[in-house]
Amino acid sequence: MRLKDKVSLITGAARGIGREIAFVLGREGAKVLICDINIEEALKTKEDLEKQFIIVEAIQADVSKYSEVEQMVNKILDKFGKVDILVNNAGIRKDNLILRMNEADWDKVIDINLKGTFNCIKAVSKVMLKQKYGKIINIASIVGIMGNVGQANYSASKAGVIALTKTAARELASRNINVNAIAPGFISTEMTKDLSAEVKQKMLAQIPLGRFGLPEDVAKVCLFLASDESSYVTGQTIIVDGGMLMY
Repeated sequence: MRLKDKVSLITGAARGIGREIAFVLGREGAKVLICDINIEEALKTKEDLEKQFIIVEAIQADVSKYSEVEQMVNKILDKFGKVDILVNNAGIRKDNLILRMNEADWDKVIDINLKGTFNCIKAVSKVMLKQKYGKIINIASIVGIMGNVGQANYSASKAGVIALTKTAARELASRNINVNAIAPGFISTEMTKDLSAEVKQKMLAQIPLGRFGLPEDVAKVCLFLASDESSYVTGQTIIVDGGMLMY
């Protein structure tokens, strides 16, 4: 098992990509702490993980509020004494054209996607610096690199996550802490199912591999970055998009 006895914290892990990451890391021996603002769904995921004999805890927290993130990390330390892996997956979308986007929708997406990632890195890095070990994986998006019509807030937040990843990697490298990002393309999840058939068809036409991604496609890359196999990889953004964006 590549992650035997490691303690992993995954935000936004009640469903979608975060849920799959929890299963993949758990199967490789990690103790899994799933954080989500929706505690009911998080508890359902906890039950499913426990059926596979994965040691798991579900914690409710709003990652946009540092006080709640700090309390969450303290609870983890009280029970497990360390945090080896942090996966910043919590994120939301509130799409609209710039001229129609209201301030509240801009602020909410930035607060959860970007500020939430910063809050978790800040809280967990304090622990990892003392341990002189850690793996931080931030879930970004290809729209943070290429932009996308109707997603000014989302693309800006994910571009910020990529830049934050590089800065954190430079600041924490001397203490054996790797910080990387994953930029998924079109992944079939609850978050994308509300897109119209026309939009989905246009997206599919841009993907050389000819299919939409699955949460497990992202989770497998996350496993590599969480393991010691990636010990010489930091400050990188790995694109998982079926070849949609090549540069």
